[in-house]
Amino acid sequence: MISEPSRYYAVELQALPSRIGQIRRIVSAHLRHWKLDALVDPVELGVTELLSNVHRHAQPDKECTVELELLLDRLTVSVRDNDPRIPVATEPSPEDLWDEPDALATSGRGLAIVGALSDSWGVRPRGASGKDVWFVLTAPPRPAAPAPAVAEAGFGFDPALLAPVVSYSRLAGVPLSAPAEAPALAASGARP
Repeated sequence: MISEPSRYYAVELQALPSRIGQIRRIVSAHLRHWKLDALVDPVELGVTELLSNVHRHAQPDKECTVELELLLDRLTVSVRDNDPRIPVATEPSPEDLWDEPDALATSGRGLAIVGALSDSWGVRPRGASGKDVWFVLTAPPRPAAPAPAVAEAGFGFDPALLAPVVSYSRLAGVPLSAPAEAPALAASGARP
């Protein structure tokens, strides 16, 4: 049985350095509330990279929306901005690491990082109104609910189903410690 098949959260913001830390905390709180603690670190890193890209590159403004959507075991995180230009992931070649002086720079690798930490990622153009950059992570399986004691015993029936007979006997004045008297009471036609 699926008790919570989907969850959704969105927050609108300006992608400014002062806001990115706040959004990380908000996203982390939602993931913990959804019992997705194992995804907090990769989602924080991915959201930070995507918001940093909006801050650095998006035009005409820095307005964006961060969305979290959990469908069964798939968490999709997206950042929507108003810039229709499609970003391109860059990865350095092994030669670039030694030849270029800035190949070990800490910027310019945002989408490569998002790609490395996620199951999949992509960009959805929205025409002249912007784009969504998204990534997907698989949620860890939730712990199974404890099985009822009857299932643990291996019986195909629940002895508690006999409780109405015992309750009937108790109402008729027969003590609970004497369930053998219940059939005799029922057979004699006595009523409570």
